[in-house]
Amino acid sequence: MNVFLWIVQAILAALFVMSGVVKLLQPKEKLAGRYPWVEDFSPATVRFIGVMEVLGAIGLILPAVTGIAAVLTPAAAAGLAIIMVLGAVTHIRRKEAYGVVVTAVLLVLTVLVAWGRFGPYGW
Repeated sequence: MNVFLWIVQAILAALFVMSGVVKLLQPKEKLAGRYPWVEDFSPATVRFIGVMEVLGAIGLILPAVTGIAAVLTPAAAAGLAIIMVLGAVTHIRRKEAYGVVVTAVLLVLTVLVAWGRFGPYGW
């Protein structure tokens, strides 16, 4: 199970880094084609979400790899799960079925990592 959690952490970290960097580097107008929900938020909020995704991705890997404050790994997973809950609410409100599905899958995976690393497979 430990190896499985590492694989899930690596996949989640890659996905959240890619998503977060796009939100940080591209203007809101350009993001609207890929992420229609950005129309409902200010540019500062979109950038904030991007920063949180990148920090969460770093938190999924770095503390566990270095062994320094390893409790931050499940905390990062829990934080990303909260972001996914808020994202799901946004997609439901906007009636974006595809967004709800993607967000739900990411939510399940982040909760799995948080559970595994806080619980039986923690450090």
